[in-house]
Amino acid sequence: MEITESFHKRGLALRLPVETFKSTSEVKVKHSLFALFKRQDAEFCAYLSKLLQNPMLRVIMISTVLVNALFITMETDYNIRFQSHTFLELADVIILAIYTTEFLILFYVDPLNFWRSGYNILNAVILLFAYLPYTINKNNTKYYWTWSTLKGFQVLRILKLINYSRGMRNLMTALGQTMKTVIYVLILLFLLMFIFAILGHGLYGDPDTGDRGNWGNLASALFTLFSLVTVDGWTDLQSSLEDHGFTASRAFTIVFILLGFFVFFNMFIGVVIINIQDSTQNYKWERKAETQAALQAKKQAILKRQQEEVSKLMHQQKTSEYKAFSELVDNFKKTLQHSDTVVIEDFCASIAFIDLYLTSLDLQDDTIYRLQGLYYELANTLNTMLVDMKETSEAPPENQKES
Repeated sequence: MEITESFHKRGLALRLPVETFKSTSEVKVKHSLFALFKRQDAEFCAYLSKLLQNPMLRVIMISTVLVNALFITMETDYNIRFQSHTFLELADVIILAIYTTEFLILFYVDPLNFWRSGYNILNAVILLFAYLPYTINKNNTKYYWTWSTLKGFQVLRILKLINYSRGMRNLMTALGQTMKTVIYVLILLFLLMFIFAILGHGLYGDPDTGDRGNWGNLASALFTLFSLVTVDGWTDLQSSLEDHGFTASRAFTIVFILLGFFVFFNMFIGVVIINIQDSTQNYKWERKAETQAALQAKKQAILKRQQEEVSKLMHQQKTSEYKAFSELVDNFKKTLQHSDTVVIEDFCASIAFIDLYLTSLDLQDDTIYRLQGLYYELANTLNTMLVDMKETSEAPPENQKES
């Protein structure tokens, strides 16, 4: 107990080493546990992961989903469904086999993190609905309606396109992030509709003189207000109130439309648009970052190849004998090709810097020429002054000339 109390009384600086030791020990235990269940088919899993990232497989899956959508559209025509019944069933089995194979490969590659992805869960739900019609006997009239309903849910297979389109995934992510704010806006809108529904029922829902069809009970009042929120046929609803003698109802209708449509409904649309714009901007930044990373990786690969070539030449220099350094340079020039890529990373190698540097050299030469001219003039002036001083010193004084 005393040890525990003293431990809690210590400062943060004394607790950090102990907590760090505990965290590192826990990490070691986790690594040891994962080491016990280490997969023996790592190479095969890496091959499957590379296969899943292959663009050709993506094209095949997208084509399969589009063909499946075409067949679902064809099944809506009774004549085509009756005449091509066997073909459509066989095509459905083949398409379902492709979906199942993809699902099993994804699950086999990473079974632990598989269910952490919402798109994998969506694929599992789609497969579940795809297999349910095969568990029901459609020839039995008792279960035909259930089979027909489940058959209609096969249109959910088209949602698999979301997983293969990054733009759609970002849009769905933006909609998911918008739901929290949207729910708050919808709750406020529902409260507003509930308040006005009670007021409308009390003002215009009288059984004898009121508009019972639109305001007779709470359900009809809410439905009427929903029509006013969407501004769909609100003039007909207002005319119905005026026909019953409620000429002052215009203020009620105008106030609700201003609050429900111009405020809350447009607020709902604005929240969705803002989140979609943010998601689109993030998507552009991610694409730009990926492009820069790919370009950097390409530069590093080129630099590595050039370093290997230089190392190879240096090794050849050690193993072979050159009479002079110029011979080594000439031999190196022979290995250069016009198609070799040169990575320009330094600022001094850019065209803009070279142009600026040459301009600076021209200005420097002009300055030097001007300085040389000034030096010549200065030297000439000094020479003239020296000559004048010499002549002045050699000339006899005026007193001696008179004597």
